[in-house]
Amino acid sequence: MGKTAPNILFIMYDQLRFDYLSCAGHKTLETPNFDRVAARGVRFDRAYCQSPVCGSSRMSTYTGRYVSSHGAAYNNFPLKVGEITMGDHLRKAGMDCWLIGKTHMKADSEGMARLGLAPDSVIGARVGECGFDIWLRDDGLWAEGPKGFYDQRRSPYNAYLREKGYTDHNPWHDHANAGIDGDGDIASGFLMKHAGKPANIREGDSETPWLTDRAIDFMEAKRGRDPWCAHLSYIKPHWPYIVPAPYHDMYGIEDIQPVVRSDKERTDAHPVFDAYLHGKLSAAFSRNDVRDVVIPAYMGLIKQCDDHLGRILDYLDETGQAEKTVIVLTSDHGDYMGDHWMGEKDFFHDPSVRVPLIIADPRSEADATRGTVSSKLIEQIDLAATFVDMAGGKVADHILEGRSLVPLLRGEESEWRDFAISEYDYSTSPMADRLGLAPRDCRLFMVVTERWKLIHAEGGFSPMLFDLEVDPQEFTDLGTSADHAEIIAQMYDHLHHWAKRQSQRTTISDEEIRARRQGGPEQVGILMGYYGDEGLPEEFTAAYQGKATPVEEN
Repeated sequence: MGKTAPNILFIMYDQLRFDYLSCAGHKTLETPNFDRVAARGVRFDRAYCQSPVCGSSRMSTYTGRYVSSHGAAYNNFPLKVGEITMGDHLRKAGMDCWLIGKTHMKADSEGMARLGLAPDSVIGARVGECGFDIWLRDDGLWAEGPKGFYDQRRSPYNAYLREKGYTDHNPWHDHANAGIDGDGDIASGFLMKHAGKPANIREGDSETPWLTDRAIDFMEAKRGRDPWCAHLSYIKPHWPYIVPAPYHDMYGIEDIQPVVRSDKERTDAHPVFDAYLHGKLSAAFSRNDVRDVVIPAYMGLIKQCDDHLGRILDYLDETGQAEKTVIVLTSDHGDYMGDHWMGEKDFFHDPSVRVPLIIADPRSEADATRGTVSSKLIEQIDLAATFVDMAGGKVADHILEGRSLVPLLRGEESEWRDFAISEYDYSTSPMADRLGLAPRDCRLFMVVTERWKLIHAEGGFSPMLFDLEVDPQEFTDLGTSADHAEIIAQMYDHLHHWAKRQSQRTTISDEEIRARRQGGPEQVGILMGYYGDEGLPEEFTAAYQGKATPVEEN
């Protein structure tokens, strides 16, 4: 670990759109603390997650690898035993890596049992927790239905609420994510009609301030024990779309940005996109009355996140830790909010797949880029390589598929990628049944360059293509345009080049392979292609020389 390695506070919000920040151009939502970090560092304006859904996006971020490399392609698809994670790389570089909040990681329990890894051992706990040491793990989705709870683990947040006097069966839902209707009944935040109600909880006890308190507790406990990496991972502004007072009515219909959608998107739509357009979420978010109640609540959730980010920044400033702590702000994916007639995420338009990314490095080497905006194509897998670089470690590029952003943070000239990739597996969705596809054919790939975005769908479909220069709102699909055949071929060349990458040889590096070339098999006594010993250095045959010992007959 380098002597000047900083602390790394890696903050991830859940389902935060890239353009719902005032520093990113939102006209009515003020986020002064996000802006404060952007003024201290670099805002990467074209950052893409590697899959527009929580679980697989996060597994890519935590491993520094593409979805098709690590295989955890959807929520609750286990991350296989043996995947090396951010925490593993950082510990090798001498830096601890802690979790405070959510990962959405599903452990490979079968693989752990096969290898005899006890979940309560240090190694087993790290394998089962995506490589992190746990300060606090809470995935923040304690929903309950006929088959029980969505998340089978214990909820630290529910335990906290009970200690604070919230004694309901499931205070996460009944208080933090529900209001009260006119009859005094629970008004569940899962029903979007209640989004405008205040959550039935004291603001200071709600999820965002609670997790912020835990993060400050961590940093206070670690003072003087630098450096560290801490992944502070919030559940908000992810649905349920409901927020406590005073945030519930800070924004109104007049604050909603114009919807980005066109009727022509629904005319002869690509079959996979059309399947989504006929889904339940699209039907809901195509309605203006839904958007009118949900978006102000979503904005309130973001404003609450921003205010509590301010508490963290103030704490770092007041305790003198700001000067040695890198701040990273991002999200695992976005939220359509009715744009393109869609709700949630799950597809590749920018509101879904493009993520906010702001990095503020307080060290003098980054002075030249403070307050700047980069338009480089960034993949979220770049963060793992960046953190290893910051820790003074060697980036294991035979494992980590992203690139360190440190040169960009320092304003150094650096060759950069020409395209970015994202993947999506919709095999568990109703869209798969609607299209009559086998699970292995329910895969989507996005390739984006400075100007073009291509979406490839397995299963024999034509591609989708958007000209981001002429059509930045992604209304016109050119995927079947004969006039764009050459562009489509170029984009497929990018996809094919990416698909041929070396991604599975993770146990030996290029450097080690080159070293083996220099040694040669003769160094270990393998003599191939020699008729006699002419020209062979004696050292190669020394073990094979001497008088033979005849074998006695029985």
